Amino acid sequence: MTMKMTQHRARNFKTSLQLTVFASLMVLLSSTSLSSAPSNSTSHSSRIKDIVSFEGVRDNQLVGYGLVVGLNGTGDGLTNAPFTRESLVSMLERLGVNIRDQLANLKTKNVAAVMVTANLPPFSRQGARIDISVSAMGDAKDLLGGTLLVTPLMGADGDVYAVAQGPITTGSFQASGSSGSSITKGVPTNGKIPNGAIIEKEIGFELKNQDGLKLSLFNPDFTTAKRIADAVNVKFGHVADALDPTTVQLQIPAKFAANPVAFITEVEQMPITPDLGAKVVIDEANGVIVMGKNVRISEVAVSHGNLTIKITETPQVSQPNPFSIGGTTEIVARTGIDVKEDSNKKMVVLDGGTTLQQLVDGLNALGVSPRDMITILETIKSAGALQAEIEVK
Repeated sequence: MTMKMTQHRARNFKTSLQLTVFASLMVLLSSTSLSSAPSNSTSHSSRIKDIVSFEGVRDNQLVGYGLVVGLNGTGDGLTNAPFTRESLVSMLERLGVNIRDQLANLKTKNVAAVMVTANLPPFSRQGARIDISVSAMGDAKDLLGGTLLVTPLMGADGDVYAVAQGPITTGSFQASGSSGSSITKGVPTNGKIPNGAIIEKEIGFELKNQDGLKLSLFNPDFTTAKRIADAVNVKFGHVADALDPTTVQLQIPAKFAANPVAFITEVEQMPITPDLGAKVVIDEANGVIVMGKNVRISEVAVSHGNLTIKITETPQVSQPNPFSIGGTTEIVARTGIDVKEDSNKKMVVLDGGTTLQQLVDGLNALGVSPRDMITILETIKSAGALQAEIEVK
């Protein structure tokens, strides 16, 4: 009796163990499936920081005029570039060298007048360095090996915000032979100086003094602006309002008043799904077509046929018979015209509500080139069957 009870308990324990292992395995598979399944809400979303800019947080453009010295005979011709000559004379006078009486003998080609440009990043502090670009103004051939002398960089208000100086790197070269042949790589009259300017004046913008901020959408859209405002309001309360397709007004919550950077950081990282309009952009010069995913085609029939006309000229020489009197050699024109029409092209019917992928597949099935596809799309638009905006670059 005891032996039977022991065997019965062993069977129950074994069955219970099997059920426990099976249940654990199902839970593991279920959790793995849930964790590996993509989230529909964020599968096509972008961070707010990737689709907007904060008003006031922006670059400022700087520009200056300067001289590049140390060129290997590739600088401006002082006769053809009087501004270079006057700048050189003025610079030497400031250094205590007077050559006004020797202008006729000034023939150096190792100097070039240049324009210097730079972008002053937001929140840049005094003493920080920024990159600059240098571009020749006169007839200089190459800025390779040149050094930019001290050049003030001014903003739109006329104030000096940075000072530039340093050796120029072009990444280009130019070489020529005695027979006039030459080779050029890149643009040798443009160059850069990494960290070539030192910031001397800051642009005041203190976030702690701001009661609110404005977000500016890179691609203006009513729906996207509303989605941003709704997402921010769900997380922080009613602190956001969509003012127009481009602007979303933000009020800094009270708990972030002392630390607005933390508020901006949280807003930047929030995922948003931008809404895309139905638009087709065509660059006819380069044969490029870009179509948004919401482009739809109403039911329409499309055919594409090629008619090729080939004209060839094969001139022939007609000579007189040997020992003929008065005969002359003449060139006789022979023209051949060949007309060929491709009869293998068929008509394709695109059903109503055709998607972008179906449209591309249908046009590819016709064997059309990008330039022919441009003509077909414009014709479909003219027929009223393309439910999208067409923009031709």
